Amino acid sequence: MGDDGSGGGRTRLVAEVTASRAHRGLASGLGRWLARAAPARARGTVAVALVTDAAIRRLNRTWRGVDRVTDVLSFPAADPDVGRAGVGSAVLGDIAIAVDTARRQAREHGHPVRDEIRILALHGLLHLLGYDHDADRGGMARVEERLRRRAGLPAGLITRTRRPTVHR
Repeated sequence: MGDDGSGGGRTRLVAEVTASRAHRGLASGLGRWLARAAPARARGTVAVALVTDAAIRRLNRTWRGVDRVTDVLSFPAADPDVGRAGVGSAVLGDIAIAVDTARRQAREHGHPVRDEIRILALHGLLHLLGYDHDADRGGMARVEERLRRRAGLPAGLITRTRRPTVHR
């Protein structure tokens, strides 16, 4: 039976959020929100960690070879059918969100940091689902925009960061 988006017979998304004591307020309700905002095809579990800028810089350097802070990183599961969710449940992967960077971006764009965290979580989830805004000719941007509007969020990450293409 196919997924018609109605939720009937579908294993829903479960987002497990971790944060330091200082960031617990921002983590509160994020997992439930992400599960509701996710596209219908998002099934299984995802781990979301709210981290410091120093931590995300280390992750970015270790896993991408880029020695700088970024706002969100996604780490797709190597085998999404096996993992901590149990037999028959997909583990989509992990998302790391830099809280200090999210705070700065929220101030810059004039919206609450909670909204920025949600924008970043949604963006990270789309990457776990296989979207790639650098290579998909706008497909991820269109999905992100639709989901963002449905969730009542301000401008999405891709829309805000679009720059003219530089050819090398």
